[in-house]
Amino acid sequence: MSNRKNIFLNCSEANHFCDKNQYKEVSFWEKVKLNIHLIYCRACRKYTAKNMKLTKLMNDPRVISINRSDKEAMKERLKQRMQS
Repeated sequence: MSNRKNIFLNCSEANHFCDKNQYKEVSFWEKVKLNIHLIYCRACRKYTAKNMKLTKLMNDPRVISINRSDKEAMKERLKQRMQS
């Protein structure tokens, strides 16, 4: 029975290992345990998928911002509309 406790994780532990995996800090056995947990836990699979998506977006954000003059013009238009 003690081996079973060591192999199976609760969701809190699985989420912790998922977070560690995001930063490449998870050990081999933690990764194995996480993958076993993900086989049977739908909620943690969703959490892991969202975590992976977030990591991907942070690594390659492709953010396009407007220039300063356009931003100031937008602020002025907003101020004018709020005063009307």
